Amino acid sequence: MAAASPNLKATAATGLGLGAGALALVALGALSGALLAFGEVQALYLCLSIVATIAVLYDFRAGVVLLIVLLPISASNVFPHELMGLKGLNPINVLVLATLGSYALHGRIGHNAPFLPKPLVWLYLVPFFAAGLLGMRHVDDILPLFYETEAINFTEALGYFRDLVVKPALIVLVAPLVAAAMAKAQKPERFLIPIVISVWAVCFVEIVFVIVSGVRIGELAQVGPARQFFLAIGLHANDIGRLLAMAYALLLFAWWEHKSPGFKLVLFITLGLISIALVLTFSRGALLGFFLVNALFLMWKFNAKTLSLALLAATVALALAPGYLYTRIMLGVDSGDVDTFTAGRVGGIWLPLLPEIWRSPLWGNGVGSVMWSYPMLTDAMTPVLHPHNAYLEAVLDAGFIGLALFLTYYWTVWKGFRSLGSHAYLSPALRGFFQGAAAGLIAFFVTGWAGSSLMPRFDWSFLWIAIGMMYGMFARKPAS
Repeated sequence: MAAASPNLKATAATGLGLGAGALALVALGALSGALLAFGEVQALYLCLSIVATIAVLYDFRAGVVLLIVLLPISASNVFPHELMGLKGLNPINVLVLATLGSYALHGRIGHNAPFLPKPLVWLYLVPFFAAGLLGMRHVDDILPLFYETEAINFTEALGYFRDLVVKPALIVLVAPLVAAAMAKAQKPERFLIPIVISVWAVCFVEIVFVIVSGVRIGELAQVGPARQFFLAIGLHANDIGRLLAMAYALLLFAWWEHKSPGFKLVLFITLGLISIALVLTFSRGALLGFFLVNALFLMWKFNAKTLSLALLAATVALALAPGYLYTRIMLGVDSGDVDTFTAGRVGGIWLPLLPEIWRSPLWGNGVGSVMWSYPMLTDAMTPVLHPHNAYLEAVLDAGFIGLALFLTYYWTVWKGFRSLGSHAYLSPALRGFFQGAAAGLIAFFVTGWAGSSLMPRFDWSFLWIAIGMMYGMFARKPAS
């Protein structure tokens, strides 16, 4: 009898667990029905978030996979930004917090590496949050036009900190969660699968929107209102382009090195889809990054095979590329007017903002400081939410100290990518992935002169996913 008692206890425990699970499902069904009765679609999103949260609490790695799939598309209008009318409550935030909670409960078992690497904390997050705290006192100084046109969704200091600091920081928080999952994965190269799914989702939303809208492709290449076309889905063409250019870099090198014929074909098709979607943005900065990544691929992988492939790809591209793509790329080159070439950035944004640097050259004026800058308030510049130059923005917002810290952090990331790109313990596919990450980081530095940001933004979601995978692989690295 005594020998049987443990089995009886186990059976009883199992029965209690099943009973509790059944009660939880009944309660969830009742709650879902009530919410659907009152909140309709919003309630559906909330119910799906609850179901996802339950799965994540069982294993935080499920949350990581969902984050990889959803993060790059989370800024679009096809993704809910509020649940039940509560600002700050959206599926991504719920998913990040649930994954973090699950990791804190049982995900740390067997994971000895620090959750937040010191370079990420001291070289990146600290100056970013410091700039956010500096900016809180300037909320009342923001140009009223941005409030009137609802270009920003806050009116007080806490809302400013929530939207411009906390929400972007959640993108960064995804990286250590990815790292923790990578450190525990039996086959870390499988993380390429959710990345591919995410890329397909982004491309699908963009291409379907273009088809459904009925717009002529040539119109997207024009200057003026055409550059705002994708704002109807909550995204700017330049942001989509940068997002896809980074994904292209990651998957191009992974495709070249991958040994599985089946997945290699999937990657090849995905690269073609990215190329089509990227061209549809007609973003010159993104196209520059695209060409730069391909040039680095040819240079780093140079042999007769890659040269033949490059010549074939160039021939096909030249044969299929419409004339308005070339016109868009060469916009302003023949005019001799630097403002035409830079789409008004030099005279309308950069030159008026240069004196603002010296208001606080060491630690800057706060995140988003262009919104309350003197030329903005005196109508001496184009009304924009950011300076369209990642380096100028970093100096204005976080000072030369912040710029130096950000660049130092990205230098550590570069060294990590390059190290893993030639690491003997990694599979060929992962080595290729990190080689692509290094190429994408170079494109990030170059295209930053005409837009984007050194601070966290959704258009660099794939970069932060790659950074998380880098930390995860270093956590798995043999002691030797």
